[in-house]
Amino acid sequence: MARDLRNPEPGYLSFWRENHVCSLTTPRADGTPHVVAVGVTYDPEAGLARVIANKASRKIANVVAAGPDGARVAVCQVDRRRWATLEGVATVSSDPGAVAEAVRRYAERYGRTPAPNPDRVVIEITLTHAMGNA
Repeated sequence: MARDLRNPEPGYLSFWRENHVCSLTTPRADGTPHVVAVGVTYDPEAGLARVIANKASRKIANVVAAGPDGARVAVCQVDRRRWATLEGVATVSSDPGAVAEAVRRYAERYGRTPAPNPDRVVIEITLTHAMGNA
């Protein structure tokens, strides 16, 4: 079921605020999907999902390799029969303010602040589609 990205139903938004491990799917250079477990935060007001990562990770390399227009990606979470997916265009930011905001949101959702990491960057996903049954 498609969802309103900027004005999600309360239950859908609540599901994205619960503590769940998510998956991030990025395209490899050959077009095949690369899927990894990540923490994701959803910001409907900004139309963004965020994933913090080490700048040397494969997921970051995949997004950067897509070029300045970004990579088509998806993030998903599942809890028994409930599921939710957010799709969009990902870019990587090393801007300290953007990284700090992503870390703040991660700490709020997951109940812990990640250890400092000078190599941390943020994948910002400009959302284009939301679906799920949560």
